[in-house]
Amino acid sequence: FVINGDYTGCEALLASVASAGLFTTSLLSEQPHALWTRLNAVDPDGDAPSARSGHAMCIDHENGQIYLFGGWDGQKNLDDFWVFNVQAEAWKIISYATQRDVNGPGPRSCHKMVFDTATGDIYVFGRLDEGTSGDIGEIPATSVHSSGFDAPVTSPVSPRQSPPGPLSSSRSSVWSSRGAQFYRYHTRGRDAGKWELFFRDTSVTGGPPLVFDHQMTIDSGAQVIYVSGGRVVDGDWDSLKFSAAYPCLPSRFGHSMVFDQKMQTLFIFGGQREDKYLSDMYAYHIPSNTVTELFSNFSSAGGPDACFTQRAVLDADLREIYVFCGLTRNRSHTDIVLESDSPYWIYRYERPERPGKWTKILLAEGSSPMSPTITPLARYAHQVVYDPTTRTAYMHGGNACLEPTSEDGQPRLSSVRATAGSGNRVASEERIEDVGMGHSKDRLDDFWKMSLIRPSADDMVRRGRYLIRQQQFRELCEDSTPIKALSYLQTEVSAVVDHNDAEETKEFRALLAHLLSPAGTETPLTKKRLREEDSPTAPPKSFDDDEPMTDAHAISPPEPRSVVSMQEDPAEQKLDRACPASPERFRQRTGVFEQLMAFVNSDAKQPDKDLIRLINVDSADVY
Repeated sequence: FVINGDYTGCEALLASVASAGLFTTSLLSEQPHALWTRLNAVDPDGDAPSARSGHAMCIDHENGQIYLFGGWDGQKNLDDFWVFNVQAEAWKIISYATQRDVNGPGPRSCHKMVFDTATGDIYVFGRLDEGTSGDIGEIPATSVHSSGFDAPVTSPVSPRQSPPGPLSSSRSSVWSSRGAQFYRYHTRGRDAGKWELFFRDTSVTGGPPLVFDHQMTIDSGAQVIYVSGGRVVDGDWDSLKFSAAYPCLPSRFGHSMVFDQKMQTLFIFGGQREDKYLSDMYAYHIPSNTVTELFSNFSSAGGPDACFTQRAVLDADLREIYVFCGLTRNRSHTDIVLESDSPYWIYRYERPERPGKWTKILLAEGSSPMSPTITPLARYAHQVVYDPTTRTAYMHGGNACLEPTSEDGQPRLSSVRATAGSGNRVASEERIEDVGMGHSKDRLDDFWKMSLIRPSADDMVRRGRYLIRQQQFRELCEDSTPIKALSYLQTEVSAVVDHNDAEETKEFRALLAHLLSPAGTETPLTKKRLREEDSPTAPPKSFDDDEPMTDAHAISPPEPRSVVSMQEDPAEQKLDRACPASPERFRQRTGVFEQLMAFVNSDAKQPDKDLIRLINVDSADVY
């Protein structure tokens, strides 16, 4: 293409490259758009899970089942248990009150639930109890335990251990005690539909204490469950304890933790410690038992603001983490803000131990953040699960509670701070506002699914053809008649332009100025190309056999032997002589070639960076 100007062959090669999957990295690096769809699903009786926040969800993606349990409706904890059939788009009630089921858990919120794909079991751990005084879930903070809780909380809990003995006759006393009960629900086999109290108190057997606002994930292949962070419920009302994962990981609650099973790595980020929202991110490699700080502040690295109660899911095949933001603080760090502008993000990584790239997820064309019928309301304490087979995220409920107005008439969230001796209350992640006020109307019962719209391989082929035909049009303006060049612009070039793209349309119209301008005159389009392209590159020099030869016996200092051959490729020499390109045309074609190569995966082309960095073994730039 660069030497001979074979435009037809170059366009055909684009289709071959796309079919070979060599545009994959470029497609994933494009900023995606979110397509939201509200699911108005009910059960055969017309019922669906009520409005709530602080509930738990997990997904059996192999069988298309999403399970939902518990939560807080603004007045009380819930213990209803539901399942959503993805294929039929219908809810089904499993139990109206699990506390009435044999070995079933009682009402709770701020708990976590995971699904084991190997066995079909569901594990439930943690809770925030209802207090007898009516101040449900609020813990007065008079001091903060700076060292965290002594028991490790990101310690593996193996589901293979034997369950405890028979329950006492009083079921209510089991789940209302301060013990850290660990429950298992069977969805398959002869015990399908039955609950099992796996542990009466996990802290007695070396596991985590009773916590809430924690995170939990499962490695089904290794049959290991990981629990991270949270706040400890131990009946000690004089202090608020934070449970820490490892000494090098700051303790936190209301954070996110996702597991990449292929890379055997846990990602932990965000959340809150004391009254500070966190924006750090860590990667824990399980086989080597090592923790790597990826970001001390991902906000300064192009990521979201420091956040609390955000939700995250991971796609191990794409190596992407999808973050659904919750609460943030304003710049003065005094008021809590419920972000409504671009609250969804993607974190992409090539290697889990190295910092990746943050990208905002844009709204799909035609969507508006002010239109709740198209996009969900901003919320916190919601729940999100992800189906990797269809690459679809499902979101339910949460809290969109705003106080009516502030003194300046603007809606705002309550600001909750924990000050030693102040008597202020630290609320759980789904009860930021004053619980005594209720605010049950602000909890949500909506159910959404989200898929990402990305360019396809055909889009990349079209863009490549547009670049090639632009260059062919410019050459026609120089080598052919204006009528022929104009006809090519109106037919061949226009056919590959996305006329809905304002930037492409503007660039297409600028091509007409190139046709009307005298030769050698810079048009707006050529000026743009000069800015984008590298310095002019001369065509390869042809070696003449008649060049004078130097005296072999002349006394001169020895020249260092080059490791690079300067001889011209015979095939290129023939092409160059058959169809010579001027230096300017060679530069233009080289610029188009570099633009086309930007679409190709990095492992299928020459390195973009300097080769000298190959020896920089201690740098992150090594490739």
